[in-house]
Amino acid sequence: MSRLSHLDAQGQAHMVDVGGKAETARLAIAEGSVVMAPETVAIVRDGNAKKGDVLGTARLAGIMAAKRTHELIPLCHPLLLGKIAVDLALDEALPGVRVRAEVRMKGQTGVEMEALTAVSVACLTVYDMVKAVDRAMRIENIRLLHKSGGQSGDYDAGAAG
Repeated sequence: MSRLSHLDAQGQAHMVDVGGKAETARLAIAEGSVVMAPETVAIVRDGNAKKGDVLGTARLAGIMAAKRTHELIPLCHPLLLGKIAVDLALDEALPGVRVRAEVRMKGQTGVEMEALTAVSVACLTVYDMVKAVDRAMRIENIRLLHKSGGQSGDYDAGAAG
């Protein structure tokens, strides 16, 4: 059943009933990037952003966002997440910041939306913290890399070709 077909008798969307699903270990890994001018990378690297520690603040924002995904995305279940790791790395070749999030829990529904939300908000936070010096930044390539657990099985972006 596709996500679009979860309508009640009145044609209204509703949360998917996961009550009958088995609890399994769930994992999702997502990534994205913020492309910026080399001068902006230097500001982030050297800790000279006027708003403070760009990478640390964006990491915290990503973690907080994953925990609040159900408040941001309609019909997502509130989840008791076991692990949220958000890693940001400067990439001079991009040039910019690469963001990766890993979310784990044991439960009845997947954590893909939480991982994608963590990456999205971390990227937005990077943008916000240095937009005064580089409004031409681009947030790119936010995607699910891997998911495991649940009835639909595993997914790997590399294998999905």
